[in-house]
Amino acid sequence: MRRFTRLTNAFSKKVENHAHAVALHMMYYNFVRIHKTLRVTPAMAAGVTDKLWEISDVVEMLEAWEATQLRT
Repeated sequence: MRRFTRLTNAFSKKVENHAHAVALHMMYYNFVRIHKTLRVTPAMAAGVTDKLWEISDVVEMLEAWEATQLRT
């Protein structure tokens, strides 16, 4: 992940933006990406979920969370 270095256009100038980028990366790594040696996602191997997530699932979850935040 190149957000830690300043040599790219993806460098996060604000700490809040950097935290969001790291959170998205961790969500993708643990729930969407299939690990080569495990042959499942790390979340499936740990028993957190029983299905392979897609990016659309992550977007739907984020939109549902944003909708609940707007109501309060």
